[in-house]
Amino acid sequence: MFTGIVEKTARVMAMTPGPKFVRLVIPDDYHDVAHGESIAVNGVCLTVAELAKGELHFDVIAETLDKTNLGLLKTGDSVHVERSLRVGDRISGHFVQGHVDGPAKLVEMTDAADETRLRLQVSPALSPFIAPKGSVTLDGVSLTVAAVDGEHFEVALIPTTVQMTNLLQHDVGWPFNFEADIIGKTVVAYLMRTAGR
Repeated sequence: MFTGIVEKTARVMAMTPGPKFVRLVIPDDYHDVAHGESIAVNGVCLTVAELAKGELHFDVIAETLDKTNLGLLKTGDSVHVERSLRVGDRISGHFVQGHVDGPAKLVEMTDAADETRLRLQVSPALSPFIAPKGSVTLDGVSLTVAAVDGEHFEVALIPTTVQMTNLLQHDVGWPFNFEADIIGKTVVAYLMRTAGR
């Protein structure tokens, strides 16, 4: 479980093919991470597979590579990193599982003097889970929905988010890892399954 409050951005040190996975390596400047610990990378919950000096290694399987943007990463790319939530921690964002629902494609970016906004598109299957002023996660960043229009939605970024994340460093068409709010998703899914009973 995570909160969507990115702790840092890190550069990908390596993306090395393995027998049934790709080994993703990022720098380890925490110095207290345990083998088997869960860490979110671009909003994807990954397990620490190996600890090397100054390095965290993750094995990313084909299912994850296909369903997230981790398969698009190259050495040197910047990713968002967040360690898992501990009991008693403040929840400054919202509850995030690190289980990506699908891509949210960047349609338009507006970086004006008075406002910074991203307009995104999700599949029709995911659009019911997006609510005005509700929470979503994009590449691991907890954000508030500013507007919804069918399969499109917008988020407005505060200067701190712009400064602490790489959300503005992507071109139009980038498939952000999208996770809908777990509470809203659960309620909507239940209502959809029980409709007409």
